Amino acid sequence: MAIEVGILGATGQVGQQFIALLATHPWFRTTWLGASERSAGKAYRDATAWRLPSPLPDEIAALGVDAATPGRAPKLVFSGLDSSVAGEIEGAFAQAGHIVVSNSRNYRMEADVPLLIPEVNADHLALLKCQSARGWKGRIVTNPNCVVVVYAMALAPLRQFGLETSMITTLQAISGAGYPGVPSWDILANVIPFIGGGEEQKIETETNKILGELQSGAVQNHPVAISAAVTRVPVHNGHTGSIAVSLRQKPDADAVIDAWRSFRGRPQELELPSAPAQPIVYLTE
Repeated sequence: MAIEVGILGATGQVGQQFIALLATHPWFRTTWLGASERSAGKAYRDATAWRLPSPLPDEIAALGVDAATPGRAPKLVFSGLDSSVAGEIEGAFAQAGHIVVSNSRNYRMEADVPLLIPEVNADHLALLKCQSARGWKGRIVTNPNCVVVVYAMALAPLRQFGLETSMITTLQAISGAGYPGVPSWDILANVIPFIGGGEEQKIETETNKILGELQSGAVQNHPVAISAAVTRVPVHNGHTGSIAVSLRQKPDADAVIDAWRSFRGRPQELELPSAPAQPIVYLTE
């Protein structure tokens, strides 16, 4: 039997990505869509302009959009809300007993909220039980900034060599700016620095939490010192990072490559349906 799920912020770009990704998942079925009051009461096809290359599933198009308030949504809710409203709304859903998986930044650095890359720090889910102290009947778990998802994954296997410092310069696609995104006169044939949104700070703090160790019910951040510079480039989708690391040990290239290629996490152990068999792929060309 499929697990019913809801999507908060369903009419936005992140919400549409959730819809597309969940459409073919063997475990989940999207049965509830939440959005702003101006979209509430409309069929989803009338409440948003579908902007993804994959077709809008017919069963989703026909679903009515509800207001982003707890109560009628399924137990499990994926949130693509903008950070300007996510904190209050996600907190209300957790208070009401929902499990919220959030793409927003609002709760990422809270001490009792897991900031999760399942391959790297699945054990941080133990923090969820600490959230009962808030009086929540439900729980919140977050995923990282879009750069950090890949960056922390690449750094995780290097901890064994004494990871000390890292520098990263990102070249981030325009899709990361949402819709309508960056003005064409700004981005065409250009590279834009200082793209806003606190991107550097997110990279320099979230990574340490993810790579940290769970000790006595709390995460002890990894001590790696990180310096980040971010840019926006005229590419539709996909971010690139130029990364340098300093290691206390001096492993040869073969040892580092083997650490990446052999890296596996809890999703691979469980053979979860959407987990890649090999999380990190090293290419020689």
